[in-house]
Amino acid sequence: MLEGNRVSRISVRGFAVASATAVTTVGCVVGVASGTTAQTPSDDAEALSDDSTLLADIPAGQQAQVQTASLTQQADAQAIAADTTAKKDAEEAARKKAADDAVAKQKAAEKAEQEAKERKEAEEAASRSATRDPSSFAPQKSYTVAEVQDMARQIVPADQFQCFSNIVDHESSWNYQADNPTSDAYGLVQALPGSKMSSAGADWQTNPATQIKWGLSYMDGRYGSPCEAWSFWQANNWY
Repeated sequence: MLEGNRVSRISVRGFAVASATAVTTVGCVVGVASGTTAQTPSDDAEALSDDSTLLADIPAGQQAQVQTASLTQQADAQAIAADTTAKKDAEEAARKKAADDAVAKQKAAEKAEQEAKERKEAEEAASRSATRDPSSFAPQKSYTVAEVQDMARQIVPADQFQCFSNIVDHESSWNYQADNPTSDAYGLVQALPGSKMSSAGADWQTNPATQIKWGLSYMDGRYGSPCEAWSFWQANNWY
């Protein structure tokens, strides 16, 4: 035993009694076998019970084991606490990243939407600026439906052409000489009276381009656009 690692003495009264009893019992057996009289267990136990120093000091190795177990428990507890803290930090970082990503995506979507809107407006503006002036069309003696429609595509803004076409389909079936027998309505857009179209040109009776110019101006001035005029027409069957 190492003297420097010795622990304080402890009373091992109960353990001594049990040990003495066991030893005495063995002695009795031996005595009987050899023909001698053995001392009773109770006497030996009682004799030993008064001596609290029968056992030597507890070895330092046992104390070291207890200390090691305690340190191991502390280390485990610290490791668990550190792991819990790390998990909480990781979860918080993940939540923050997710929130930041959501904000970034929203901003990107808003930016993309704004850019798409600006592109559409630019395209519409370009379409309007690219329209052809009605006076640039050389007069003809007559025009086919296809020719009249082609003229309209070049005069009416692209984003409004279909609505303009819908109205003309219902009003005159693209007949620039359509004359309503029950009224003074005339031409592609059935201006009432037809003479109103003279504000767009003196050739309003024979030139589809002049009629298209007047009809577009009328729809823009009264309803805001051919598509707004078409919405009104659908609700009322006239415009």
